Amino acid sequence: MSGWTAKVLTIFPEMFPGPLGCSLAGTALEKGIWALETVDIRDFASDKHRSVDDAPFGGGPGMVMRPDVVDGAIRSARDGARDLPFIYLTPRGRPLGQKRVAELAAGPGMILLCGRFEGVDQRVLEAQDAEEISLGDFVLSGGEPAALVVLDACLRLLPGVMGKDASLEEESFERGLLEYPHYTRPQEWQGRKVPEVLVSGHHEKIATWRQRQAEEITRDRRPDLWAAHERT
Repeated sequence: MSGWTAKVLTIFPEMFPGPLGCSLAGTALEKGIWALETVDIRDFASDKHRSVDDAPFGGGPGMVMRPDVVDGAIRSARDGARDLPFIYLTPRGRPLGQKRVAELAAGPGMILLCGRFEGVDQRVLEAQDAEEISLGDFVLSGGEPAALVVLDACLRLLPGVMGKDASLEEESFERGLLEYPHYTRPQEWQGRKVPEVLVSGHHEKIATWRQRQAEEITRDRRPDLWAAHERT
């Protein structure tokens, strides 16, 4: 492998790279800054119907992805890539934050398992030591949209993907705060004016205003982040 590598285990490989094949991420993919490999989980099924799921023990609605089929896909992806973190995307996982995103971006890449139906048999997750990650307190139809989000969050931190590193440093969560508001031309729009301090040319006052705005927004919208910020 060369560059930052993403391996995605899915029953819908045609969903990738999706939007990541466009814009800056797409250009970086063409340049070889990062690489993408999809693994079709159905290729590891043992029946003619390429079945990947079965009814859950204990009863209940839906189906569960089989451990033997999923294990085959994981082993294939890990062949020659044991250094890549193995991540399962699930609503019951630990919430993904910018700190973990930065750690993943600084590494060699990742292997992402996209679940479907009611999820994946717990035994294969334990056997393969999966890191279970959640994007928030909501449920998606499958892990593929979540995988695209995780990849996008990491890719934009790779050297050579985005424009200015300084712009990344002032974004939401990088300093434990939400980002301050942005304004551009025209200076007045529908009777709404840009804050005077931003057109003053006084860099120190602008920095102070932006810091205060970030603090006020975080305190109002994310008291959990604000409490953590105050402890630092």
